[in-house]
Amino acid sequence: MDNLIIAGKPYSSRLLVGTGKYKDFDETRRAVEASGAQIVTVAIRRTNIGQTAGEPSLLDALPPSQYTYLPNTAGCYSADDAIRTLRLARELLDGHDLVKLEVLGDPKTLYPNMVETLKAAEVLVKDGFKVMVYTSDDPIIAKQLEEIGCVAVMPLASLIGSGMGILNPWNLQIIIDNAKVPVIVDAGVGTASDAAIAMELGCDGVLMNTAIAGAQNPVLMASAMKKAVEAGREAFLAGRMPKKLYSASPSSPTTGMIGK
Repeated sequence: MDNLIIAGKPYSSRLLVGTGKYKDFDETRRAVEASGAQIVTVAIRRTNIGQTAGEPSLLDALPPSQYTYLPNTAGCYSADDAIRTLRLARELLDGHDLVKLEVLGDPKTLYPNMVETLKAAEVLVKDGFKVMVYTSDDPIIAKQLEEIGCVAVMPLASLIGSGMGILNPWNLQIIIDNAKVPVIVDAGVGTASDAAIAMELGCDGVLMNTAIAGAQNPVLMASAMKKAVEAGREAFLAGRMPKKLYSASPSSPTTGMIGK
């Protein structure tokens, strides 16, 4: 079984999905089910998982007994805010320690602030968290985060919510080739082909939210993303044929032809 292993736990799905931006929790549930995802991210600052009594809770739509929750620090712009948010999440989720760290640089681009991210990662790892970290596509930074003790590095494909796809496959390839922990593309995926390309490069998984939630039919797009991630992984494992510039090769054999 070709499982994704994160912090020692196997997952059969390599698609991780966010739970924000849907019209209601019912649509969230239907999209997540269609995606086949087993890991779901939740923005602690924006989504009720019990901190607001009397209001609908995501925990009812997506029971923690069926899904692995990945609390994230969306909306945090400093290491201190991110650390505080994840400590709150651990309390709300009864000691849950698998988390997604993201520290943003500015509200317009949502590009990661890597100085603050590195600072927060060091504190959280020492505090016993299993940190999956959103990062730039800088191979040196990605390696530093791994060395700090993060259980997965998650470089952006392009800006969060942009749907621009993979803009720098070369940097991603360097990160993949040098990582000893899972590399999961996070942010920028717009459609199924983007997810397939990420997997064909050798990424261990893909994390997305807006690409599904922002589609005209989120549930159908979730199904498409499931297939794309699976196809991309199979293509990577199969090993593509080499590219041959200006060297055509017939698909059918040329030996043993009639008249020859």
